[in-house]
Amino acid sequence: MNSGKTGADPFAAREVGAALSEKIREISEGCARCGACRKECAFLRKYGTPGEIADAYDPVDDLSLSMVFECSLCRLCAAVCPAKLNPAEMFLEMRRERMRRDPRPFPEHRGLLAYEKTGNSKLFACYALPTGCDTVFFTGCALPGTRPEQTFQLYRKMQRAIPGLGVVMECCNKISHDLGRQVHFQAVFEKMRTCLVSRGVKKIIAACPNCYRMFDEYGRGLSVITAYEVLAEHAGSETLPGNQIIAVHDPCGLRFKEQAQAAVRRLVTRQGAQIEELRHSGRRTSCCGEGGGVRCLSPELAGHWGKEIREEAKGRRILTYCAGCANSLNGLTPTSHIVDFVCDPEATLAGRAKVSKPPVTYLNRLILKWRFRKAMDAHVIRNRGRVTV
Repeated sequence: MNSGKTGADPFAAREVGAALSEKIREISEGCARCGACRKECAFLRKYGTPGEIADAYDPVDDLSLSMVFECSLCRLCAAVCPAKLNPAEMFLEMRRERMRRDPRPFPEHRGLLAYEKTGNSKLFACYALPTGCDTVFFTGCALPGTRPEQTFQLYRKMQRAIPGLGVVMECCNKISHDLGRQVHFQAVFEKMRTCLVSRGVKKIIAACPNCYRMFDEYGRGLSVITAYEVLAEHAGSETLPGNQIIAVHDPCGLRFKEQAQAAVRRLVTRQGAQIEELRHSGRRTSCCGEGGGVRCLSPELAGHWGKEIREEAKGRRILTYCAGCANSLNGLTPTSHIVDFVCDPEATLAGRAKVSKPPVTYLNRLILKWRFRKAMDAHVIRNRGRVTV
């Protein structure tokens, strides 16, 4: 519709960025409207097939600009599309278009953005890089906050195989990325990437699937692997008492990373547990409900996905390898993080793994930062631009 402002050009107002224009054309022409993705996705069942959404898109319409923030960007649509399309890429470009037109975030997203800003602050960020370090353990934000002891043990286990392993505690800024704040994301992530490359870092070991994905897509000059692949190469085995049957929930950030998925399953079976897969797993895994900031604007859609996973689990304990998934799903059905299981399998299966909640999580991150600095005494420590030896 016309904005109503005197002199406004309604055609110019409808012009969209080149990237979005190309994605709309691709989806509009390539989508068969077959319904395969709608069958799997509550967002698409609410708003239509990707092709229908592409055809109806109007950048001056409030609904067109806001509805895509109810998509979790989990890419399940891409996994099931018979035409091999990736509608999530179009939905992300639509989010970016909204932020280009109005850079003010939705009020409901302020909490997420504050959390991200905290992770990038001088107080919480830490680069602990031993002399000659070319590989770093990137902890992410949620895991060290909710599970500081498990995070430190994970570092120690990997350090035995990689003696010069460094540690970086900082936010990857996927929150801004997914909320369409592309200019901000590129500026902050590029600063971090440049710092690591300039210090001689070549490889990132990511504990968080979301951090993995950001480095995989934007970390030029850096290779990236999950901590669970590294751990699976060196983990021992033991036999748990009884017939322990669990389910594995694959985070959507690693939907297409079969090596990471296989590594987690090796960690589980080496401890003597048996796996009964969820109906949605691997490439077709379901979002836990936390993806894309959907819960902020559409809690009913976010809750729907979590409930589907609970129904598939049928009372079995779920192990996942995303702290966000673990925290979200544990409110619906018994769920633990794989690092809980690796550090103390019996306590984990009994529901006794120690997991912290806010605001203690912030204190945990500060204490863990101090522990990492102490563990690397006399090595180079960078703290957001300041270097001390």
